[in-house]
Amino acid sequence: MKTIALGRSDLQVTPVCLGTMTFGEQVGRDEAHAILDHAVAQGITFIDTAEMYAVPARRETYGATEVILGEWFASRPGMRQKVVLATKAAGPSRNMDWVHGGSDDLTPAQIVKACNDSLSRLQTDVIDLYQIHWPNRNGPWFGNLYFEPAKDRAFTSIQDQLEALAGLVQAGSVRHIGLSHETPWGVSEFIRTAQAHGLPRIASVQNPYALVNRSVDNGLDETLYRSGVSLLAYSPLGFGSLTGKYDDVDLVGADPALGRLARFATMRQGRWARADTFAAAREYNALARRHGLTPTRMALAFCYGNWRVASTLIGVTSMAHLDEALAAWGTALAPELLAEIDAIRLRYRDPAQ
Repeated sequence: MKTIALGRSDLQVTPVCLGTMTFGEQVGRDEAHAILDHAVAQGITFIDTAEMYAVPARRETYGATEVILGEWFASRPGMRQKVVLATKAAGPSRNMDWVHGGSDDLTPAQIVKACNDSLSRLQTDVIDLYQIHWPNRNGPWFGNLYFEPAKDRAFTSIQDQLEALAGLVQAGSVRHIGLSHETPWGVSEFIRTAQAHGLPRIASVQNPYALVNRSVDNGLDETLYRSGVSLLAYSPLGFGSLTGKYDDVDLVGADPALGRLARFATMRQGRWARADTFAAAREYNALARRHGLTPTRMALAFCYGNWRVASTLIGVTSMAHLDEALAAWGTALAPELLAEIDAIRLRYRDPAQ
């Protein structure tokens, strides 16, 4: 698989990235190691994780995914040098008092400690791409549709965050930095601040991008394009809604083996399980079948072939899922099919935003 430059950095990444949030919850260590081996054998050399994984986030599994990855690196000499490794520092507490002591701020000291803890769990000396998992301020993300000024509060400034990250880069602990769940303003302000103070420039933004959530297309795409920042698209299958497996299923009481939305009640309370999300997904899935495609292939091909997307994160729970995701690579969607996709979006907009 070819590699591409991530933003304006010297990182060369594959356009398919293995997301690992299921490792340590739905996927045990041995199976996770087998999936990682297979992914690399198939040409994927870009791996993404986070300190708060596995998902759903729980005190008992905090850091478990990074530990599994660290054990994989330790048991396979030379493997660490073959892959681009990305991880994330959690933002201010989202009712997770086990992360950063439940702090409602992300301070420079917390950024440094989070990075050092991740390095230890990952059993590596350097993180290739270190990302802030969600912004350290009030804003519209995780299903919140609107910016609400009344919720503003004091928080560690973007300059202070960048200076902490700069220290990690200078120490050799981090090669490049990125953001996640960011807005056009956030991206622009991180770039402006970096340029004004000679601090590291962000290489990427990891945001949701799927047929049921194309909020990136509402202006963030222009910001990224003109700024030379790459989009890492996560949840391209809409937490499974775009595979078709939930089309005729009542999630309450459904077989947990179907996936996260069936297995974890907490995940049925968010944007990915809204009634409109499933209604839109059923239309996209039916459209795929009419064109002789599986829903999974069409949904992934939409991301794989999109000029906005540098790399698409695929999260899998089995070798079969990985193979299915890789089989979709190279699928071209005809202009007529893309027009029909846009027609569905015109009716539903972005229900999982």
